[in-house]
Amino acid sequence: MSTDRSAPPLPDGLVAVVKRDCPTCELVAPVLGDLHERAGLTVITQDDPEFPTAAGWVLHDEDLALSWHHDIDTVPTLLRVVDGVEDRRTVGWSRAEWEQLTAVDGLGEGLPDWRPGCGSLSVDPAHADDLAVRFSGSGLHSRRVELAALEDEWEAMWDRGWSDGLPVVPPTEARVLRMLEGTSRDPSDPVAVVPPALVECSVEKLAVNAVMAGCAPEHLPVVIAALEAACTDEFNMHGVLATTMSVGPVLVVNGPVAGRIGMNSGINALGQGNRANSTIGRAVQLAVRNVGGGHPGGVDRATFGSPAKVGFCFAEDEAGSPWTSLAESRGWGAGQSTVTVFAGESPRIFADERSRTPESLTRHLAQALQATVSPRMMLGMDAMLVLSPDHMARYADAGWSRDRFMDELSAELLCDADELLAGVRGVAAGLPPAAAGQKVPKFRPGGLLVAHAGGPAGLFSAIVGGWANGARGSNPVTVEITP
Repeated sequence: MSTDRSAPPLPDGLVAVVKRDCPTCELVAPVLGDLHERAGLTVITQDDPEFPTAAGWVLHDEDLALSWHHDIDTVPTLLRVVDGVEDRRTVGWSRAEWEQLTAVDGLGEGLPDWRPGCGSLSVDPAHADDLAVRFSGSGLHSRRVELAALEDEWEAMWDRGWSDGLPVVPPTEARVLRMLEGTSRDPSDPVAVVPPALVECSVEKLAVNAVMAGCAPEHLPVVIAALEAACTDEFNMHGVLATTMSVGPVLVVNGPVAGRIGMNSGINALGQGNRANSTIGRAVQLAVRNVGGGHPGGVDRATFGSPAKVGFCFAEDEAGSPWTSLAESRGWGAGQSTVTVFAGESPRIFADERSRTPESLTRHLAQALQATVSPRMMLGMDAMLVLSPDHMARYADAGWSRDRFMDELSAELLCDADELLAGVRGVAAGLPPAAAGQKVPKFRPGGLLVAHAGGPAGLFSAIVGGWANGARGSNPVTVEITP
């Protein structure tokens, strides 16, 4: 029950909350009159002030304050109130329950024994958000921005610099409150200190940006976890912004949450068309922009930029994979919901329609991965490989595990340094002379992330190049998603 001190008091005795626009309320209208005569029932009517009749014992809940404050979600609701405090309630019509609650026998003779109720006007989508703002005082601490009557709200948000170039959803109090219903965390809880300005971002501030990005409330826990991961020292969001390379946070979601919120791990998983995929990554980027001040042309110095900088998020297809998931490969349990944040560019296609054995496909993948960022850049850059179902089938049919694949691929990615030395074949870029005569791996241990996603047809996979790794660059970070 609500404990808000501004809640309108309930009258003592028996109270029924009803509305005319409810067949069950219409059905029990004679019972209401009977209970008033025999037990002093008071009726609270939500819509028609003369339903079930025009009388002093029928009160109109015109602003729905009583219904909202006392958590009426179904009508009819019959309550027993003692000294202003609800003692008991029942919803809908049940002759047995009404007679037990009222201690009055013989109610509703000739009526069915039971009928379900209808939704209360106080929880109707047409009213619920406005009622929450009006009666809860919202509790939001974000600055209110009043727009002039003739201002176009979409253009106003663009003019104020809140947009990434695409339209954003106006973050009204009602929408932000609804977004906050997606998490059990307190709106004032800090989520992260967001670079480059190092501004603390609360759950509420992040919810504002999630609204603007187009998220649904159930997406908010993923957005929270992703921002937490992106703002760690390990990921180095400031560096990811400031580099002239075209990288941004790439989010990979694992675990049960992906299915619960309807994320796409199949056809077009890395593209448009799925609300969760499209908006979760965008919400993180908007928070970096609007809270942390990471604007293009400011600290964001990417030479080209890429669509990945708008928002890049997808779920791994765990059900369709014979391997352990990306999250499991990073030490998390199969039943845990996680998000991995990787500093990556836009995906590029790897095509192989001829390989029929895992050995052939692995060698070809190694050749493609060798060219990631630069074929002469070794160990300093990470990458992500997204294997499609058709390519994964080569490994599943041969019984290869993730560990075997990674071992075989790593062996193929050991390169002769002599071919990659600076100046060889007239190319100034390359390895230093000290590397001569050595075998050099393309990636550091753990520097190649492998996930499974994509549509059921197409002998293609995707390679996402990374940014500088290690202490001066960015390292992938995986965190658990909590409610």
